[in-house]
Amino acid sequence: MLLRITAPLLDEVIERLHSGDMLAVSGVVYTGRDAAHRRMTEALARGEALPFDPTGQIIYYAGPCPAPPGRVIGSIGPTTSGRMDAYAPALIRCGLKAMIGKGPRSPEVVEAIRTCGGVYFAAVGGAAALMSRCVKQAEVVAYPDLGTEAIRRLVVEDLPVVVAVDCRGGCVYDVTRADAPRPFCPRV
Repeated sequence: MLLRITAPLLDEVIERLHSGDMLAVSGVVYTGRDAAHRRMTEALARGEALPFDPTGQIIYYAGPCPAPPGRVIGSIGPTTSGRMDAYAPALIRCGLKAMIGKGPRSPEVVEAIRTCGGVYFAAVGGAAALMSRCVKQAEVVAYPDLGTEAIRRLVVEDLPVVVAVDCRGGCVYDVTRADAPRPFCPRV
C-alpha cells in the first residue's frame, strides 16, 4: 500500500511509519550532500545558525543536474547516504526529521533516528530522470559556490521513497531478521 505524506513532518506522521512502507512525499524537501553537510556541522560547532531551519524538515542527499529547457530541475537521483553519516546525528539533534538517500546507515545514525524520533527514506538509484518529474519548484538557498551540491529548497509532489529506517530503529537493510520487510523482493 502506498502512503502519502506531506513535509515538513510531524512526529505523529513519523510514528505511523514502519520500515518497508512505500511512500509518496509531497511538500518542501531540501537537498544537500557531503560538502554542504560539512559546512552545516562546522557552522553548528561555531554556534552559528544553519542556512534553513531543520525543524521537521527532510533533506535529500542529491546533487541535481542542471535543468534542461522547459524543466524545473535536471535529473535528481539519491547519493550514497553513508557519506553523510559523520554529519547526520548533529543535524538530527537540531530537529531534522528525515533524510532521503540510498544504502544503509551507520549504527550512530540509526541511534540518532531512534532517539530523536526521525526516519530515513531510501530512494531508488538509477531513476533520477523520473524523480526530477516530481520536483515542481527549486531554488538555491545556501552555498551557491558548491554548484550542483548547493543546498536547494524543492517543492515536490509524490516523490517515491521507501521507509528504510523507522523511528523505532526498524531497518530494511537488516536482512538477518526473519520479519525484515522485503518491499522489492519477490518470494521465491
